[in-house]
Amino acid sequence: MFRSFFRSRRWFWWAWGGAVVLLLALYVQVELTVKINTWYGGFYNILQEATKHKVDELWAEMMKFAYIAFPYVFIATVTAYFTRIYAFKWREAMTFSYVARWQGVEEEVEGASQRIQEDIYRFARIFESLGLQVVRALMTLIAFLPILWGLSKGVDLPYIKDIPGSLVWVALLVSLGGLLISWFVGIKLPGLEYNNQKVEAAFRKELVYAEDDKINYGKTETLVELFIGLKLNYNRLFLHYGYFDIWVNFFEQLMVIVPYLIMGPGLFTGLITLGVLVQVSNAFSKVRESFSIFIANWTTITELRSIHKRLREFEINIGY
Repeated sequence: MFRSFFRSRRWFWWAWGGAVVLLLALYVQVELTVKINTWYGGFYNILQEATKHKVDELWAEMMKFAYIAFPYVFIATVTAYFTRIYAFKWREAMTFSYVARWQGVEEEVEGASQRIQEDIYRFARIFESLGLQVVRALMTLIAFLPILWGLSKGVDLPYIKDIPGSLVWVALLVSLGGLLISWFVGIKLPGLEYNNQKVEAAFRKELVYAEDDKINYGKTETLVELFIGLKLNYNRLFLHYGYFDIWVNFFEQLMVIVPYLIMGPGLFTGLITLGVLVQVSNAFSKVRESFSIFIANWTTITELRSIHKRLREFEINIGY
């Protein structure tokens, strides 16, 4: 899965050069989000005491935001475009590497067409997207942890205010707790996704054979039997995703108000300003989202694990 792209002379510049380009683009985006966080402080402080400022100051702040936001939009758009090309190049490298091995195998390999045509594409696309999110999360942590640590001085809650960098520790604890709960809630999902692809493959195979031979394949009773198995598996999958979604949605909504619960008292005692409160909310969400990257992408990770398992089995069958 990785050797055909990252250890190939043919794809060397695409694999490693493209990775460097993506990392640099992510770095610039993170730096711009830091600048936006700093902008929040000044902008909302002006709104808090609007009568003491002129309207011209409001428009000046808007221009500052535009100078940060527009480059961010442009870079993010170009990065997304380049990422799609990069993932397709990875798919191309894997496809023809697998095809060369598969053509030399005499015995039939179950689901070979699906593995080569669909699973390779999904693996490259998901791994690239998820990989970039993980790298972005690490860069965001490096950039925002010092900011959030410094903003922790504005905490005015008993016990918590005496802990240096309390906001950082709260973000870490809630994220680790959420990840642990997510693991238990979604523990059956990878196996169900894997079984789902097996029954999908069997149903697709019958239809493909029927395209050339409707006499011996594609009979209604056979398709009904296969579809019943498909339906049962999907119902189980939907049920497990249902209670997992309940947990994830609850967790996300709870995390929205956590920084306000912690920093709110300081606003009323005059320890912090509205600008600082908004800064904390933004920085806390960045750090917490970075810590919680695996919770936010749990279903994607589940899909990736099932695809990886199928491709690994395919590699073994073709002697890769």
